[in-house]
Amino acid sequence: MPAMAENYKPVDIKPLDPAYFIPKRHESRTYLITGGARGIGAASAIRLAREGANVVIFDVLAKEGGETVAQIRKEGGKAEFVKGDVRSNSDLQKAVDHALATFGELNGALNSAGVMAAMAPDAVLDYKKQKELLPSPIADASDEYFDTLMDINATGIFKSMRSELKPMLKQGKGGAIVNICSIAGLTGLAGNSAYVASKHACSGLTRSGAIDYAPYGIRVNSVNMAATETAMTDMAIKYVMAASKENSASNVVSMGRTKTLSLQAYADSKKRQATVWEQASVISFLLSDEASNLTGALYATDGGWTAY
Repeated sequence: MPAMAENYKPVDIKPLDPAYFIPKRHESRTYLITGGARGIGAASAIRLAREGANVVIFDVLAKEGGETVAQIRKEGGKAEFVKGDVRSNSDLQKAVDHALATFGELNGALNSAGVMAAMAPDAVLDYKKQKELLPSPIADASDEYFDTLMDINATGIFKSMRSELKPMLKQGKGGAIVNICSIAGLTGLAGNSAYVASKHACSGLTRSGAIDYAPYGIRVNSVNMAATETAMTDMAIKYVMAASKENSASNVVSMGRTKTLSLQAYADSKKRQATVWEQASVISFLLSDEASNLTGALYATDGGWTAY
């Protein structure tokens, strides 16, 4: 007869060592990384550079972007920074041109630029003054909130992919693109109408790109993570706490607390989020030749969030 569950000792899953990488995995390849100044984009840039890639970081955050480039160069890697906004065709073209002029070709891209609110993730939160910029259900959402998220998370992915695909097609060597589409690109999330809509668009663009460019040896996949240790997640936690406080004395019915943790976070003794290095590991794999049979897929790198 099997032992009862209470006889088993709970075990936390140890997060990936931030220093881990696979030498020469991306040797001599060049990748453009939108939103690469910090968070998952920065961790991916560092991981790819450690594995031999040339990386061009594209972001509106010049200070953080410069710091990430400096870290890569200090470790002996090759990296460049181009300041720009994914909403701007000319900015994106500038980044692509810089990659081609500096490293000779473009072999792939990680599109990680994205926002959850119509304001910077590290902005000082003033819930009452910024309410129209913050995540909202459909009936309460402002045009500015919805339009900003669609412009960056959906149209920004479209413009980024368009800019990246053109030189890759011209080169005739194939390549790979990874988009960050979030669990919001797989499921609904309470009180995040524009984020969910924009990330579902990201998932759609991933699949459409995979179909259209398979004949040219270009693979397109997405990673769809749940809560990960980033400035965006920090902002979301602050917002949820502020919104809960604001609505605590009212009769507002909210579905936001019906599901807050992934399977792994729930089971973990410290309820930890995913780390940026865990996400970067999957991204590096999907960009590599090891993922040669993988395209058009939306990978739930979410600690089991979408499993239940």
